[in-house]
Amino acid sequence: MGMCPVCQTRMQHAFHAQVLHKYTVEYRYCDGCGLLQSETPYWLDEAYGEAIAAADTGLVRRNISLTFKTAALLYFALDADASYVDVAGGYGMLVRLLRDFGFDFYWSDKYCQNHLARGFEASAAPGPIEALTAFEVMEHVQDPVAFVSEALQRYGTRTLIFSTQLFDGAPPPTDWWYYTFATGQHISFYQPRTLARIAQALGLRFYSAHGLHILTDRPLHGARLKWLTGRMALPLSLYVKWRMGSRTQSDHERMLAAQAPVVRGE
Repeated sequence: MGMCPVCQTRMQHAFHAQVLHKYTVEYRYCDGCGLLQSETPYWLDEAYGEAIAAADTGLVRRNISLTFKTAALLYFALDADASYVDVAGGYGMLVRLLRDFGFDFYWSDKYCQNHLARGFEASAAPGPIEALTAFEVMEHVQDPVAFVSEALQRYGTRTLIFSTQLFDGAPPPTDWWYYTFATGQHISFYQPRTLARIAQALGLRFYSAHGLHILTDRPLHGARLKWLTGRMALPLSLYVKWRMGSRTQSDHERMLAAQAPVVRGE
């Protein structure tokens, strides 16, 4: 058995499952930190024939919900006027939505084309990056400590806001919906204590509230995070949008100006 990438404990056999309807894959569990992970994922090139699986029918609803929670969190707990980057940003939907809410957000993704936030790639970010977001990404990562460390170092920040479905105790039964064996893209599964160990390994703090998880070096108020990301997220985010002012029109004008031909004098 291999060693756990989070706590370097030897992992134990958990179960076998059929991935992509044809590969028999072993899943391994770490008693030390609670990480559940597939064997080395040799099938990923096939699994990522399309970067976003056709079975991800919750993509739009998830991005809208995450926009409400993230807008409230950034405005009331971080710096509303700072720049942010969504790593593994997919088609760019979250970046576009958060810019529509007034935040200076930028896109980055090694494996997906930016369709909805073109012109706002991370290379265009004007200054220091306050924090990164990485929603529904960690379950795709084979070495989560290395992934988080490299992302934070690349953008010069110490705060990552992310989402992934957690479990507690023993590995969930093989009919757990989050495994998505048919797509082959989810290879790592976490418990709260797993994320706490990742934070410890990187010298960070770990917070979690209503499906949002945060690794950061700054102290945050746990009860306040739950309030910001719970039922109040929608009304709070609408207040934020009103106070911030949408970037939709100014971004439109910026893109038009960028496409205008340069007129040279005689």
